[in-house]
Amino acid sequence: MSEMERVGGRLTVVATPIGNLGDLSPRAERVLAEADVILCEDTRHTRGLLSARGIRASGRLVALHQHNEASQVDEVVRRVLAGEHVALVSDAGTPGISDPGSRVVMAVADAGGVVSTIPGPSAVVAALSVSGLETERFVMEGFVPRRAGERRARFDEWVRESRTIVFYESPQRIAETMAELADRCGDRRVALVRELTKMYEEVRRGTVAELAESLRDRTTLGEVVVVLEGARETHIDTSSLEGTLRDLLKSGRSVRDAVNELSHDVGVPHRELYQLALTLRDQEE
Repeated sequence: MSEMERVGGRLTVVATPIGNLGDLSPRAERVLAEADVILCEDTRHTRGLLSARGIRASGRLVALHQHNEASQVDEVVRRVLAGEHVALVSDAGTPGISDPGSRVVMAVADAGGVVSTIPGPSAVVAALSVSGLETERFVMEGFVPRRAGERRARFDEWVRESRTIVFYESPQRIAETMAELADRCGDRRVALVRELTKMYEEVRRGTVAELAESLRDRTTLGEVVVVLEGARETHIDTSSLEGTLRDLLKSGRSVRDAVNELSHDVGVPHRELYQLALTLRDQEE
C-alpha cells in the first residue's frame, strides 16, 4: 500500500505554479481542496491562488515561512500524528527547494508520520531544461551569498566545479554577480533565465563575459535563474608547477597555504598539488 493510500494523517508537499496558474495540476487542486490545513509561505499569495481555482481558503491557511518555521514544527507534527491532512506549499515551485519547508518535512518523517508529494513546477528543473547546457550532472546552489567574503569563497569553489551549476540571484544584483564571475570564468557558457512561464519569459545564452557585458548598463526585472556551465576538464602536468611550489614553501608558507594559493591561481585539483607539495617538502628536509 502506498503512503497516499494509507488512512490517517499525512503531510503532502504540493508544488505550485512558478508563474502561469495553468500549471497547477489536477491532483494539486484536489489536495488543496481537501486538506484540513494549508501551510503557506504567504497567506495572501496562496489565498489568491486558491481563489483563482475556486478553492475555499477560509480558516485553513497557516503561515509558515523562514522566520517562523522552526517554531511551527512541533504543531505540524502534532496535527499529522493526530490524523489531519496537512498540505505544504510555497509562494512558487516546490517547497523546501530554496524555500521554507524542509524542517517540517524532516520533523514529520522523523516522528514516523507520512510524507507524500504532489510534484510539479520547479524553477531549477525548468531553467535547466531550456538552458542548452549539460543536464546529466548538476548542483543547485540556491541564492548567491550577499556578504563579499562568502561570495568570493563560493565563486572560488565554482571555478573548479565540473557539474553544471544552477543558482538564484536578485535582479538588482545580477549584473554585479555576472561581472564577478566573468573575472573568474568568463569563457564558460551560461544561460540567464528570467520570468519563467510568465508573459515576458526570456532565456539569454552566451559566455559569462558576454552576458556580463550586456547586463552592465541594463536594468533587469523579474525572477532570475542562472545556469552556469561546469569547469571543463583540463590535463595539467603538475611537474611544471614544482618550481612555483618550491618558491612558496621556501618563502615560509605552510604546505596547506602554498597548496591553497596555487590551486586557486591555476585551477589544479587540491589533492594533486597537496601530494606534490608534501614530496617537495620532504626532499628539502
